[in-house]
Amino acid sequence: MKLYRLLSLLGFLVLCQGDEESGDYESCDNFTDLNLSHCFIGTSLYVRLLLYTRANVHCGRELRHRHPSDQPLFNATRPTAFVIHGYRPTGAPPTWINQLVQLLLANRDMNVIVVDWNKGAANLNYFTAVTYTRDAAQNLTEFIITMQEEGASLGDIHLIGVSLGAHLAGFVGTNLKGKIGRITGLDPAGPMFTGAGPDERLDPRDAQFVDVLHTDMGSFGLGGAHGHIDFYANGGADQPGCPKTIFAGKSYFVCDHQRAVFLYLCALNRTCSLTGYPCSSYGDFLDGKCLQCEAFKPASCPRLGYDMSPWRDALIQMGQTKVFFSTTSTLPYRKLSYRVDFVTWNQYLRWGVVYLRFHSGKSVTEARVDHKLLRFEQYTSTRLLAEFDGDISTVQKISMRINTGNVIGPRYKIRLLRIRFTPLDEPDRSVMCRFDIIMEENMEVSFRPLPCSSN
Repeated sequence: MKLYRLLSLLGFLVLCQGDEESGDYESCDNFTDLNLSHCFIGTSLYVRLLLYTRANVHCGRELRHRHPSDQPLFNATRPTAFVIHGYRPTGAPPTWINQLVQLLLANRDMNVIVVDWNKGAANLNYFTAVTYTRDAAQNLTEFIITMQEEGASLGDIHLIGVSLGAHLAGFVGTNLKGKIGRITGLDPAGPMFTGAGPDERLDPRDAQFVDVLHTDMGSFGLGGAHGHIDFYANGGADQPGCPKTIFAGKSYFVCDHQRAVFLYLCALNRTCSLTGYPCSSYGDFLDGKCLQCEAFKPASCPRLGYDMSPWRDALIQMGQTKVFFSTTSTLPYRKLSYRVDFVTWNQYLRWGVVYLRFHSGKSVTEARVDHKLLRFEQYTSTRLLAEFDGDISTVQKISMRINTGNVIGPRYKIRLLRIRFTPLDEPDRSVMCRFDIIMEENMEVSFRPLPCSSN
């Protein structure tokens, strides 16, 4: 019931807050732009296909469903990506469409086809939009069959579905018996799909390869694992920087869900690298238990984005793989990860959290390992994951503090026989060490890192 209440509130809050789409070309075929009257009255399904290529990156051309190869710019033998939006409660075009098209074309010379089913998705009643996904999927399936008859290979087709569009893509894949090359689901919709069977939602069998990104599980997004690889950003639910109270208005309801699109856009832009680590849970990932990727050697851990070829074959063989990563609240979202190993020698058992700072000149970046209390006792080896919000390529000084919360008793000493910092995202950087550090609880100590010995 919580989800349905959220949906009702969302419909109410977004009435006066439509998205804005920049750029209007009179000679172009633009995404259908509806208004609130259409949403109140309700819309019936009508599917338009808008073609973009490197010859018309900023200007869509509507394709006829029959004989598309007779139309200028379209080449059925080129790889094709279909972009499928989700529920549109205001009827306005998605703000991210143009950027996603441009980034896809920057990654590869191909056809990018925006599946505009705004007439159908634009209804205040979400459940009406859900019922239209099957018909829209059948429409798109027939078009892809026509493409195949004109020389297209199903293996060269990539469906990218957002929210409700992810399940629509899955239905197309089911119709084509899983022969589609790839489906990418960006936070597949949860309401009406939670508890649904594999044939009723996105599933790994819907394509040769299915990758999924989760950012809002338990609310507008679908929980669980639904691809050959499922990426869970910050555990797949609450995203950093998103409002925590209803007083933020519309953003409180949609921020976590929309973050999937923005993370994917960031990943398509090659300046943003988001690495996922295979693990059974986000808690185990934060505890530093899942920081190796032996199954993917010689490749590194999987990275979110367009090119999944270094990991695709291994992931298909492995079945379904969950990978986790953390982000910052703003662009470029990436956190710099280090594995930290240390041996404690202190006489008294202490519990606390760890704060680390890397210094380079005037630049400083901090990591807090405070998701749970850590145990510091004699003769104990500890491993933790330290994630820094900023990147410092050359670390000149390290500051460390172990906060035990002790404010009234004597400060106990904590002795670290060895501490080792291993970069995870930048394997070309040196591993840093320091030996025999004596520190007081709740007091920061600084030291210069040393190169670790080869053994």
